[in-house]
Amino acid sequence: MQTNNRFFKLTALLCSALVFCSLGIAQDPDQYGTPFTGVPDAQDAVIYQVNMRCFSSTRNFQGVIDRLDNIQALGVNVIYLMPFYPVGTLKAFNSPYCIKDLYAVAPEFGTLEDLRNLVDEAHARGMAVMIDWVTNQTSWDHPWITEHKDWYLQDGAGNIIQFNTYSDVAALDFSNTSMRAEMINAMRYWVFTANIDGFRCDFADNPPIDYWQEAITSLRGITSHKLLLLAEGSRSANYTAGFDLIFGFQFYYNSLIPIYESGSSAILINNSNTREYISASDTQRVARYLTNHDIYGSEGSPYTIFNGKDGTLAAFVVTAFMKSVPFIYNGMEVGNTVPMPFPFTSSVIDWTEDESITPEMTNIIDIRNNSVAIRRGFLTSYTNADVCAFTKVMGTEAVFVLSNLRNAEKTFTLPSGIANTSMYDELADADVDLGTNLSLAAYEYKVFTTDNFVSVNEGTLNPVTGPIVCPNPAKDGSVFIQMPAGHRDVLMHVFDLGGKLVLSKQMDSDPVEISNLEKGIYIIQLACSDNAISTKFAIE
Repeated sequence: MQTNNRFFKLTALLCSALVFCSLGIAQDPDQYGTPFTGVPDAQDAVIYQVNMRCFSSTRNFQGVIDRLDNIQALGVNVIYLMPFYPVGTLKAFNSPYCIKDLYAVAPEFGTLEDLRNLVDEAHARGMAVMIDWVTNQTSWDHPWITEHKDWYLQDGAGNIIQFNTYSDVAALDFSNTSMRAEMINAMRYWVFTANIDGFRCDFADNPPIDYWQEAITSLRGITSHKLLLLAEGSRSANYTAGFDLIFGFQFYYNSLIPIYESGSSAILINNSNTREYISASDTQRVARYLTNHDIYGSEGSPYTIFNGKDGTLAAFVVTAFMKSVPFIYNGMEVGNTVPMPFPFTSSVIDWTEDESITPEMTNIIDIRNNSVAIRRGFLTSYTNADVCAFTKVMGTEAVFVLSNLRNAEKTFTLPSGIANTSMYDELADADVDLGTNLSLAAYEYKVFTTDNFVSVNEGTLNPVTGPIVCPNPAKDGSVFIQMPAGHRDVLMHVFDLGGKLVLSKQMDSDPVEISNLEKGIYIIQLACSDNAISTKFAIE
């Protein structure tokens, strides 16, 4: 009887193993270290990108370890490491994104033990570690090329094709379930083997959403770890796939660059904010940057793009405070302008170039880290053509931020509820009485706070009762918008489906007419201090 029972247990175990193999699920390695309990929620993250090839003269993990205290002092709580895997040599240009082994550490950066030491030291300082994950491609000398040719996209003649425009890498085929499973296995490997805390997923808009759903479901199944997942992509479906953060391409290229380089209206920022948060939950965020390895390598430093230290700080305040997660590229905090072109091996950051920016960036991050309203509060924008201005409100805590994005003095008319009130000036460290206007020097920013905010809105918005939209029968392309009963002094934004702001108006009990609308779908957003509702209407 005992023999039969042991036989039954052995048979069951073998069957279970076969099931796991058929699903392509590998056994996870043993857990190294203790899972980090200090991983921040997405809303609270401050991300710092490390490009090890130019970070220090040693260009390795130890060079990063040696500056962890400096990174921590800046107020960072998430370190993101660029790829540290062995790089291919066949048809290659020494790109860190041309990978020939997803399970190994490249000797140029150190050893697995060195990586573990970096993670341990970051954790000891209260910082999580996110690693770069390259999902779409491999090098041409990766073992999969010969062992699993069917894992790659091929042309009509059966030749493996390159990924996108990158001739140094081969394109993986996401219709192949075995490849997908192995890629997910490799991600899980680093969670256990190096005790890392998340992934920045390269070119995340390329793989099909069902792949990311599969991968993220598997990663979230590692219940011992809280993982932060950042999609280097801008499609809204990345939110629904389960990513915590997406990348602020829209904000950078469609707002900041036109504002600074072409003198476009700062209201573009409102448009980007609307578009980047389509399909996002209350806890998901956009990671916004002034530079990264791609931009710095090809276009130069923030000092070049944003007109020096003052212009850089004016833009940084917006990325840090306006419903986003600040994303800092190494060296920005010291005003580094040393050219660091691809593949990032020809130069090293000058850590002494302009240390005067360090305390100002640190102060901005400190204000953010100590304000629940900034990180999680409700956003209302008052931005005009030149000044990005907004409030972030959470309960009775309110933060009013203004940033002059012009290299010239500007006067800003304060909105009702802020005008003629007393607030605390975070930069001057003093209580101030605000009037109706505020003068801002070129690229000057201001941050005012209060813990006794009282909304000017009468009541809160009923999330079930939306605005009343009625066509104007006497005029094509015209509608009347009426506030729900009982609501006054609520801010209304009307956007087209592309995110362009059509109208922004403080509403009272009287209806508002919008005319000259083209055929299409429009979005109405009504906002008060503690709630917001949106609805759509169509012009046919």
